[in-house]
Amino acid sequence: MLKKDEKKALTRLAVLSIGWGLGLDRFYEGRTKDGLLAIAGWGLIFATLLYLSPCHGVDYADGVKNYSDMKFNPLSIFPLGFGTYGIILVIRKGFKLLRSFESAE
Repeated sequence: MLKKDEKKALTRLAVLSIGWGLGLDRFYEGRTKDGLLAIAGWGLIFATLLYLSPCHGVDYADGVKNYSDMKFNPLSIFPLGFGTYGIILVIRKGFKLLRSFESAE
């Protein structure tokens, strides 16, 4: 059977892997403020990416504008950078939880 520390690490890893975008891992740990900030942060990143994407709108879907005329919005680098940083933090936390599972005695 699994020990208490191993069960705790596996549970936290499962919550992290399923609900990282909603901050479920932080709510599970009892940090409600951090969970709300995670929801706001990821929501802001995804909304900004959608807003700054070069091909949003009906004009491209109906064929009025040509896709070769699209220009990359330089401001979309910011949400891409923040999103990459956030994903790196999620992966780092996942490895930390895996190490705690491995070292549990």
